[in-house]
Amino acid sequence: MNKNQQPACHNCETRHLSVFANVSSDTLDKISESKRCLHFKKGQELLHEGISANGIYCIHTGKLKFSRLGTEGKEQIIRFGKAGDIVGYRSILSQEPVSANIVALTDVDACYIPKDIILNLITKDGDFTKSLLTTACHELGEAGKIITNLAQKTVRERLAEVLLILESTFGVTEEGYIDVTLKREELANVVGTATETVIRFLSEFKSDKYVEFKGSKIKILNRTKLADTGSVYDY
Repeated sequence: MNKNQQPACHNCETRHLSVFANVSSDTLDKISESKRCLHFKKGQELLHEGISANGIYCIHTGKLKFSRLGTEGKEQIIRFGKAGDIVGYRSILSQEPVSANIVALTDVDACYIPKDIILNLITKDGDFTKSLLTTACHELGEAGKIITNLAQKTVRERLAEVLLILESTFGVTEEGYIDVTLKREELANVVGTATETVIRFLSEFKSDKYVEFKGSKIKILNRTKLADTGSVYDY
């Protein structure tokens, strides 16, 4: 992990996507002076479940996965992250350990901002605090959806919804493929099933012309049918 030259906060191309979008110019100066810009290789861990966060990461480029280990040591991917997201803030706000392992799905550039800077912002910058609360509430709502889906939906329904979520989160390439590549095992870890089951249902989706593949890449061909399959009404 090496220091990586990234633009000052004023010139950051992804700041408008983050909780720092509306903070004052003086605040941006303070953040720029105190932050560290880091580069993580694909597969490297940003935060480990159970540690205490001493700052947050603001993601400049790249994609992340958030996962937890079950009682038998099996990984459960609970959500994803992308440019503009911040990670580690809930540990700071709750004064509790980090609740997930956060790992780079691709190479990631991130700015590390110390805890004291964040706590000072919360007390002095109302716009930042409002944005942070909005982010926290949104993530809480998404977590509730995951719990409901795991409890009530079939594996086939969950897989269909996960594909739509991945496309909505990461967008598509110029060729129309979902702009993130997951191993079939990782898809199974998101859905909460065996890898063989995911492979079988993906094959069915392909036969039904809902999706097509190019290696590990997936392109959604029929969103309406896939949404119907996943009982999703707000994709």
